[in-house]
Amino acid sequence: MRFTKYHGIGNDFIMLADPKDSLQMSGEFVRRLCDRHFGIGGDGVIRVAPGTGAAALLMDYVNSDGSIGEMCGNGIRCLAIFAREEGMSDADEIEVDTRSGIKRVWILEDDRVRVDMGAPIFLPAGIPVRWDGPDALHAKVELQDQVVEAACLSMGNPHAALFVDDLDAVPVGVIGPAIEHHEMFPNKTNVEFVTVESPDRVRMRVWERGAGETLACGTGACAAAVASRLLRDTDGRVVVALPGGELELEWTGGVASAAPVLMTGPVTKSFVGEFDPKEYE
Repeated sequence: MRFTKYHGIGNDFIMLADPKDSLQMSGEFVRRLCDRHFGIGGDGVIRVAPGTGAAALLMDYVNSDGSIGEMCGNGIRCLAIFAREEGMSDADEIEVDTRSGIKRVWILEDDRVRVDMGAPIFLPAGIPVRWDGPDALHAKVELQDQVVEAACLSMGNPHAALFVDDLDAVPVGVIGPAIEHHEMFPNKTNVEFVTVESPDRVRMRVWERGAGETLACGTGACAAAVASRLLRDTDGRVVVALPGGELELEWTGGVASAAPVLMTGPVTKSFVGEFDPKEYE
């Protein structure tokens, strides 16, 4: 089977073209394929198939631990370029069906990709997070040795953003999984650690649900931009700097006024290869 490896500012994916929509991906298949020592290696696998209805394409995304992902911001940008190279689409504007709804994607002249990520969800039941109130932007998460405040919202998948003073010193590998698996989050959650540097720039590290700490997370960058605008008065346009690179985010909405988050960033093709699917069953 042929595959192509892509990454969006270090968030890397094994891309599989499935024009007949016939490939079945089990959790074990994805886990073994994403293993960085015994497989190809990646933060997840993205199967690209023809869409139905208004959508030209379907994005089937599975995390590196074999769990299903509702949405992936870096991944959908990679999908747009991959689909064009595979001959599955020749359009510069594409509608892609995901588990969190149809997303509109634009391929720009410099091969960067812009995505309408949809409006953030603040209602606790829609994130989901177990928290009383109309939103969970000031949720208190009780950990073993401390209580942290998290701005919880959904970008088609759940996020908990924590504002920190020293981003480099924060123990992402300790706090991240503790919050990801916390009983407050019935579907687990992604965890963002955010430092606001200026009204138009924030830095972020991320613990991704189902993947661990990664170099970048597109939906996480969206959540960080939204939380920063609401709680730290940043601008409607911000650069979110992650360990793997930078994304441009635009959002001018509010808790009571729905508005889509627009994300723009680069896509990089790493290499093309082949593997025998039977070896990864």
